[in-house]
Amino acid sequence: MLKKLTKATKISEIKREWHLIDIKDETLGRVASRIAQLLMGKSKPNFVRNLDCGDYVVVINAKDVKTTGNKEKQKEYYRHSGYPGGFRRETLEKLRIRKPTEVIRRSVAGMVPQNRLKASMLKRLYVFPTEVHTYGEKFKKEDAK
Repeated sequence: MLKKLTKATKISEIKREWHLIDIKDETLGRVASRIAQLLMGKSKPNFVRNLDCGDYVVVINAKDVKTTGNKEKQKEYYRHSGYPGGFRRETLEKLRIRKPTEVIRRSVAGMVPQNRLKASMLKRLYVFPTEVHTYGEKFKKEDAK
């Protein structure tokens, strides 16, 4: 009889941690890929693709993220309402002024897997435009351990 060497990860075995990321003066794509890996849980030893193993991520200073080249004026975000004439486009520059947290959320959403787990991963992403956030007690507990 063969002995089973590997053990499947169960939902009860998943331990979620909280990460605080300050993205002031960091490049958008590089920091978004780092956030996406934390949300997926790829750095954990018990990572499996069919379960949501990721951690909670709190991002601060979203309005101060940098982009390279001419992306501020050339990168465009598209949406369509489904009605005739309902096509809307917006540049990165205008979106950053209107809603600076959405720039981070959209770039991370493009980097997590496009499957049923995507929504639950993105629910654990909290983005704030400045240094002020409401999850300070989550990080104080970690420091006390």
